[in-house]
Amino acid sequence: MPIYVLETDIAKSAKPAQSQAEAVAQYKEILLGVLDSRPSGTRQRLASALGKNRSFVSQIANPQYTTPIPARHLDTIFDICHFSQSIRDSFMQAYSCAHPMRFEKAADKMRLRRHTVLLPDTGDADTNEKIDALVSDFVRKLATIMND
Repeated sequence: MPIYVLETDIAKSAKPAQSQAEAVAQYKEILLGVLDSRPSGTRQRLASALGKNRSFVSQIANPQYTTPIPARHLDTIFDICHFSQSIRDSFMQAYSCAHPMRFEKAADKMRLRRHTVLLPDTGDADTNEKIDALVSDFVRKLATIMND
């Protein structure tokens, strides 16, 4: 039987953090709550969109690891995981407490929009994944150049 988590429960779990490590753990708990409430396959879709493997997603969502989530990944995370506005606000509040300088840089960057590109299926999952990562990386670099 699936466990349903109300989005208000996730947002209410956000408490004022007292240290950077606690703030990192707090926003990772929010991300973990969102991921756990989404359909199976969300972690894999997120990993593919980020050009990373699934273990990277597990690491950035694990409150035990103090490794920060890179600011450049936030829009993709919000898009793939379908954060509600209240959960996104709670997440960003904790993120800005944990990383005030990164948050300012993230706020200044260009917003991205989704555009679907149809690519040939090579028949090999590894090759397809490499092509997907290559295209994603190209688009991210293009957006960075355009932002400068």
